[in-house]
Amino acid sequence: MLKEERQQKILHFLNDEHKVIASDLSKRLSVSEDTIRRDLKELDTQGLVKRVHSGALRIGPPVVDFSTRQNISNEVKINLALKAIDFIKDNMVLLIDGGTTNLHLVNNLPLSLKATVITNSPPIAMALSNYDYVEVNMIGGTLFKESMVNLGIDTVETLNMIRADLYIMGIYNIDPHIGISIPSISEALVKRKMVSISTEVLAMVTSDKLDTVSNHIVCPSDSLTYLITEHVKPDVKALYANKGINVVD
Repeated sequence: MLKEERQQKILHFLNDEHKVIASDLSKRLSVSEDTIRRDLKELDTQGLVKRVHSGALRIGPPVVDFSTRQNISNEVKINLALKAIDFIKDNMVLLIDGGTTNLHLVNNLPLSLKATVITNSPPIAMALSNYDYVEVNMIGGTLFKESMVNLGIDTVETLNMIRADLYIMGIYNIDPHIGISIPSISEALVKRKMVSISTEVLAMVTSDKLDTVSNHIVCPSDSLTYLITEHVKPDVKALYANKGINVVD
């Protein structure tokens, strides 16, 4: 089997199974583990997989700026947002960070909602301006334009003085074993602080982000209380449910 053909098979296995193990690939493709490791290293260099200790994980969707993401998978994101609304109750203190799915959630909240929303996302703060019964507290910091969120020491210092009932977290990558991860270390630190000050954590995740990993770990996957996602295979759903997460699909 040619190297190119073998690597295409690896990508096929990975797309279907979300994770591949080097020792298992060695048997399935009848080559040495060293050969598989070289294949995975090449695929990682090309940005097609993410190597981990025993094998490889899927790469999540491309990291693009906020305005571009606003035009991607909107119908799916709206469906996730509508499911998540059931977990939002009057008089809650809500902590909401950036993300286009989070913005869809805010745009679909009932106008009668009575709540306090704390956010480091200017687009989300602006979207809440028409809600007469929602108090909006905007957290300052340095604007990270790619994600349209405020980050930095000032952001974290403000979060030290807050306790939230529910944190609605924007997700880039999530794997049941490795955890929730993100490309930016500054954003990872702010998200980690937000998790630590919240009683419950909810995330809305499109299926292309499940079982993917990035460079900076935010927290373990079981830091989530609720995972709102699309229809997924029962075995994938079980991986997250077994972590004690309430999975809604």
